[in-house]
Amino acid sequence: MDVQAVNRRVIEQFRAGGAIEGMHRDRLVLLTTTGRRTGTPHTTPMMFHPDGDRLLVVASNVGAPVHPDWYLNLLADPAVTVELDTENYPATATPLRDADYDRTWAEIVRLYPFFADHAHKTDRIIPVVELRR
Repeated sequence: MDVQAVNRRVIEQFRAGGAIEGMHRDRLVLLTTTGRRTGTPHTTPMMFHPDGDRLLVVASNVGAPVHPDWYLNLLADPAVTVELDTENYPATATPLRDADYDRTWAEIVRLYPFFADHAHKTDRIIPVVELRR
């Protein structure tokens, strides 16, 4: 499967405002980070989890042994752009830590058990990232 082609299609369908083939629009966010090597913007569609007034994303990379590029990009530059439904706004990306991470990860795994499967495939700690306006 060509992941980049799928992402391009999802981004196009999301921005067009209609249905998104194979995905739930109400759980999808577009996250734009700045490339840590190139300095160019990169947009990635992903599932989000609402947590009170926070918007959270999970850097599971489907359990791969390495973090996803978008996560490495936001570590280098936490200024990101969020596209959520019809909103488009600048945000700051902050990985959760300590007790906040532990509580939130437990809740995410309870609600979305497939993330536990991703965690079992890798030795790395799967980051959870807050996107705050």
